[in-house]
Amino acid sequence: MARWSSPKDPALEAALRRNRRWVVNNQIKRLLLRFPSRTAPVRFLQSRFKTLDLMGRAANWLGKYPSCFEVFSAEGGGGGELEPHFGFTKRMAALVDAEEAAVTASEPAMAGRLARVLMLARGRRLQVSKLAALRGPLGLPDDYLLRLLPAHTDLFRLSNPYPHRRNAAELELVRWAPSLAVSAVEAAATASGSAPRFTCSLPASWAKSHAKMEEFNSTPYISPYSEEWAVPGTDAEAEKRAVAVVHELLSLTLWRKMSILKLEHFKREFGLPEDTARMLLPHPCLFYVSNRYKIHTVVLREGYEGSGLREKDPVVAAKDQLGELMQEGLHEYNQRRRAANLEKRRRRGEIEVKKEEEKVEDEDAARLVSAEKREERRRFYKVLFDDANR
Repeated sequence: MARWSSPKDPALEAALRRNRRWVVNNQIKRLLLRFPSRTAPVRFLQSRFKTLDLMGRAANWLGKYPSCFEVFSAEGGGGGELEPHFGFTKRMAALVDAEEAAVTASEPAMAGRLARVLMLARGRRLQVSKLAALRGPLGLPDDYLLRLLPAHTDLFRLSNPYPHRRNAAELELVRWAPSLAVSAVEAAATASGSAPRFTCSLPASWAKSHAKMEEFNSTPYISPYSEEWAVPGTDAEAEKRAVAVVHELLSLTLWRKMSILKLEHFKREFGLPEDTARMLLPHPCLFYVSNRYKIHTVVLREGYEGSGLREKDPVVAAKDQLGELMQEGLHEYNQRRRAANLEKRRRRGEIEVKKEEEKVEDEDAARLVSAEKREERRRFYKVLFDDANR
């Protein structure tokens, strides 16, 4: 894959940074939801710390988010002795329930997105094991097969063409749905009463990019749902269809972005070129390619206004509320720790009270970029860009 990216876009870089901040706590939330009581021993979380790419004590991590998790003593599984357990706070539990309600309400939309992805694929089927890579971007819960298949037997079925092979099960589209075989570009064209064409989401000052997009639009748009996609006539037609496929895939994701590694994981199924990044970069009007944290991610420009999504799915809104609560808890923890450290220094006579109070705001700002904060971020960079953990 190419080792370069688009010229930096501060707004989209900020969107990537904000959307990835609380993945570790989301993983802890998912671990906790495996227990019917929504409570678990702290030692259980400690045993999963390496999986989360974290170090240190689990109790210390939980203490950083007092608005999200509470720690209490309860009987252990081996007898009557008490041991530390943790669970959701009332506010966190309410937001977790709200997220689950949003996911349940969006099941029809999930089915539509999943059907469209299968309609884009060669043979209208995908291996279930490979679909796991798209679960997060598409907003599918862990149990999406159990949720969607029984209610949509007219659309999906599971098959296993190679029973002797592990992980060979495939999800297959039962019937073609013409109402779904309409790309985002075609839907926008119908709404405006014009012919389907890509639009440039860059400012008018990017004159050369606008001119290149006009040239790219000079040939007819090729629908990614076209039945003739497997045999494009020319390299230009192959590129145009590949661009249309990536555009449509990103339009189907909740966050209008995806790691290029995931895209290239489906080269054969979606008919994408070997070096997908190299194909995307000449189209800055449509795609922004970021190399944040050395992870190549492609963002659909038209999906964002500044650093915010133009259209926010209810599931995304629910997850954002959880992120805000996590931010609030971390701020509360930092304030308490700062106050405790300040009191210790006062008792030792190391500082003057008045001078220190004047420096509070400056110290708070400095802590955001402290060595400890950078070290904490470094520890979970690997999990930050795993879309399956959203």
